[in-house]
This record gives sequence, structure tokens and C-alpha cells, in this order.
Amino acid sequence: MDIAGKHIVVIGGAGFIGSHVVEELMSTDADRITIYDNFARGKRSNIAHMLTDPRVSVFPDGGDVREIDVLNKALSDADGVIDLAAMWLLHCKDYPRTAFDVNIAGTFNVLEACVNNDIERLVWSSSASVYGDAVTVPMTEEHPFNNRNFYGATKIAGEAMARAFFDRYGLSYVGLRYMNVYGPHQDQTAVYTGVIPIMLNKIDANEAPVINGDGSQAYDFVTARDVARCNVLALQSDVADEFYNVGTGVQTSIRELCDLILELRGSDLKVEYRPYSAEDSRRMVQNRIGSTDKAERDFGFAYQDSLRDGLQALIDWRKSNPGNE
Repeated sequence: MDIAGKHIVVIGGAGFIGSHVVEELMSTDADRITIYDNFARGKRSNIAHMLTDPRVSVFPDGGDVREIDVLNKALSDADGVIDLAAMWLLHCKDYPRTAFDVNIAGTFNVLEACVNNDIERLVWSSSASVYGDAVTVPMTEEHPFNNRNFYGATKIAGEAMARAFFDRYGLSYVGLRYMNVYGPHQDQTAVYTGVIPIMLNKIDANEAPVINGDGSQAYDFVTARDVARCNVLALQSDVADEFYNVGTGVQTSIRELCDLILELRGSDLKVEYRPYSAEDSRRMVQNRIGSTDKAERDFGFAYQDSLRDGLQALIDWRKSNPGNE
């Protein structure tokens, strides 16, 4: 899709990843960029500086994917859509019915609104959670779905619906399966925050960072900035009805991650190791690293931020933005 002169709507555009996507779109020749967000997880502070660009605006009548009439109005004159609206993994665990309404019914509403409004191109956010624990490493997009949690289940359902809308209506979409995303604008103190902010919060409070298990569990950490670049590359590509891993392909254990964070913070705190709870030991993914070969082959995505550089950027942002909630 050639986005020159086009109107792009970013659903969830005030959120963690979405705000980075909006910023990436600002570097293109898109004509209009509309942020559609209910600000349940998104923050106006994430996008305040972007609104000085006359091409960028917040849709004024709401921004919830459950509001079908509002959603259709927002997409009525759009050319492309990037959809990042979702409840996060642990939130889905605690509120599965709401997770269904937002992540599954909400995704259906977005797909239907794209068809109703003749959207030229949709980029939809899936997750590496669909894979569950890795059977082979690195995981290609053909890796089996071994998910066992509500969040991953909602993403599997969304992928199936996207494929059905392509088959039935010809909706041109591409789906992106994010690995472990981190960076500025991520919730730093919320109940459902991620492993990196939790470690940083402990260290900043001069408390020992905690690792559950022995720290050998390993993941693929990718910056939100790289994820945003991938979204825009996918929007501009011609491939359709395909899903792609978005990560680095680099394996990092939690122990290695913690050691690097301690080094960057100049801390001599000792790590505290704790056994998994019975529940966590059953559901915890221990190993998930994604192959990025397909995304690089089909639309030229390759990560740019090393883990060291990405963590340093996050640490610097935290210093400039104290008290993030």
C-alpha cells in the first residue's frame, strides 16, 4: 500500500506500542493520522508532543472498539488501519469475560468496520502468546499453537477471524505476532506491568530484584520502536493474509536480562531467587524466541535496537519522566 497522501487510523494509538506507531507514521508522507483510543490504557502524555503536527489528531467522539457506530464513523474516510487495541495478558487472566468483549468481539468489530468502509489495508496486532512454550527454537510462523491462557486464546481467535474476513470479503490484512516488547511509554508502575519495569522499580527502590525460578527461562526482547517500524513496513507492503513474528531472534535469559539491567543502573544489589508458585509453574512460558526471517524476506523488517541500547533508552526515559503510572 502506498500511504502517500493517505489517511491512517491507529486504533489504540495513545497506548504503549500505538504511540510509537503514530510517531513512526509521522516520519512518512501520510496525509492524516487519526488516533482512536478509549484511554483505558493509553495516555494523553504519550501523544501530547505529536499533536503539534497538524496531520495528527485524536478522534473526538470516543475510541472504544466495542462502540460499533463510533468505530465506523472513525473509519468512514480512512484508507489504512493499524489496530493495537487489546487487553493485556494478566488483565485477561483476571477478567476473561471482558477480554472476550474487547479482544475477540472488538476485533470482529474492527474487521467488519474495515469491510464496511472499504479500508485498503489493515495491520492487526496478534502476539507470540499464540505459540505457548517453544517446541523448537527459534520459532517460525509454522510453530504449533500451544497457548493455554485467555490472552493467547483471544489472539488465536482474532487470527482465525482475520483469515475468514480475507476469504469472505477480500479484506487485505497482515497480522503481527509480537515477542516481548519493552520501551518508553510502557506502564512502569501499574498492576499489570512487565518484567523489565518491575526489575527497574525494585532497583530504583534499592531493593533486590526478584527472579522466579532459576532465571534460565529465555525470551526474545524487542523495543517498541522496532515494533512500530515493523507495523509501518507491513502497512506499506503488498503481502496479504499472512502472519509474521516481530522480534530480534536473540535469546536472552531472565538472569542475563537482570544482570544487564543491574550493570546499566550501576547497582551492586544481589538478585533474590524465589520458587514459582504452583499456579505459575503450570502456566509460565519458559522459552520463546522467534525467527524473523519471514518478515525480513517479505517486507524488509530487521530489528535495529540492541537489548543494551533499548534498556538504556528506557532507563533514560524513566529519569526524564518520573512518576509514570
